[in-house]
Amino acid sequence: MAEEAAVRAQAGTVRRLKQDKADADEIAKEVAKLLEMKAQLGTDEGKHKFVLKTPKGTRDFGPKEMAIRERAFKAIISCFKRHGAEVIDTPVFELKETLTGKYGEDSKLIYDLKDQGGELLSLRYDLTVPFARYLAMNKITNIKRYHIAKVYRRDNPAMTRGRYREFYQCDFDIAGQFDPMIPDAECLKIVHEILSDLQLGDFVIKVNDRRILDGMFAVCGVPDSKFRTICSSVDKLDKVPWEEVRSEMVGEKGLSPEAADRIGEYVQLHGGLDLIEQLLQDPQLSQNKVAKEGLGDMKLLFEYLTLFGITGKISFDLSLARGLDYYTGVIFEAVLLQQDHEHLEEPLSVGSVAGGGRYDGLVGMFDAKGRKVPCVGVSIGIERIFSILEQRLEASEEKIRTTETQVLVASAQKKLLEERLRLISELWDAGIKAEMLYKKNPKLLNQLQYCEETGIPLVAIVGEQELKDGVVKLRIVASREEVNVRRESLVEEIRIRTSQC
Repeated sequence: MAEEAAVRAQAGTVRRLKQDKADADEIAKEVAKLLEMKAQLGTDEGKHKFVLKTPKGTRDFGPKEMAIRERAFKAIISCFKRHGAEVIDTPVFELKETLTGKYGEDSKLIYDLKDQGGELLSLRYDLTVPFARYLAMNKITNIKRYHIAKVYRRDNPAMTRGRYREFYQCDFDIAGQFDPMIPDAECLKIVHEILSDLQLGDFVIKVNDRRILDGMFAVCGVPDSKFRTICSSVDKLDKVPWEEVRSEMVGEKGLSPEAADRIGEYVQLHGGLDLIEQLLQDPQLSQNKVAKEGLGDMKLLFEYLTLFGITGKISFDLSLARGLDYYTGVIFEAVLLQQDHEHLEEPLSVGSVAGGGRYDGLVGMFDAKGRKVPCVGVSIGIERIFSILEQRLEASEEKIRTTETQVLVASAQKKLLEERLRLISELWDAGIKAEMLYKKNPKLLNQLQYCEETGIPLVAIVGEQELKDGVVKLRIVASREEVNVRRESLVEEIRIRTSQC
């Protein structure tokens, strides 16, 4: 097109003037001319370059996805409330220094915000550090709380496995000075209840203790300065084989091959009370004060879990490390073992679906006098759980309702809009979830089809004869049965019939 050619020529003129370092006024004049030509040409030039998409590592959730998500949230929140938790919320961004130095090697994944003139801020990486800041700031020493909110990680996530850059966390934490392992056992019970309730398939909750890990590193000959970095390597054992982890420890992190081999003997052990007893008799570990303390608490934990009746799903696993720096005692992680593959072409690989542990020193980091508030908590991996539920429902072809509408107010003849509006208003005022089609004279067939498509179980039909008789015809969509109900009894009838659905 001639106009486009003229714009390109004018752009060339501007470029030449800039290269020749021409007079600023002359350049400004030609730039203004170029902009005017582009405006006359229209904005089509820019349109085809702009790709409409969500940013990397994020996604939209339509009504169907949100319906599945709300089911999961409902189960999780109801469990948290059953255990007596209060709810809090904190800002989506924190002062950068609040988050700095709390996440070990994962600190590089924190999103820093551009300085807006004043405070240096970062998006929250998890809900635990903001919780600790909240406790220290408000001088709270005792609380049982849950918090469900979005967190942000500058990761290269595998979205198909339920990993994102923006995602929800569902956290439950108990803060306060209590007798050993009682709150810790309750956190594990909560994980067991939620995973059982959501029916995600077979799972195991792996448990370990930072003190046992640190004791193990000490007796294996790991220098104190390398504890955290070696811990990060061990944390990869659920994703990569021991040989690769060993080579990272020796090759990249400078650990002696002998120390790595000794670690290898321990981290491949997993079991229950028997293994705890065995390690309490271990000639090296039993001589390490920190490890012995951790093993003593682990034994107590298993005794409480036995009383809760959940040890069948618990595994004491020495390879579990959890890379975050703030853990000080018990750590745990729930992993799905297998999926129901009946309708699926390939198994779902989603890894860990919950994790947590004890972090007794984190609140003290924010307190001017270093006063500690012992804490233990769990985070439910809702995005991974949601991925499984979503794929499972797709495979089963189950129809998912995206609304909770109980009844559609319909008319069988024309000129009954006023009566429909009057009736629907009565139903809304009585707390009934009701809809109607936004047409003056909709066809009855279209109204019934709308109910079929959206899963609305009942239709309240107003007609001239019904109005004379003081009744409403109530149609049950599934069976197509119709009954006349007196107008004053309609609300109660709808409640009874939808409570049975």
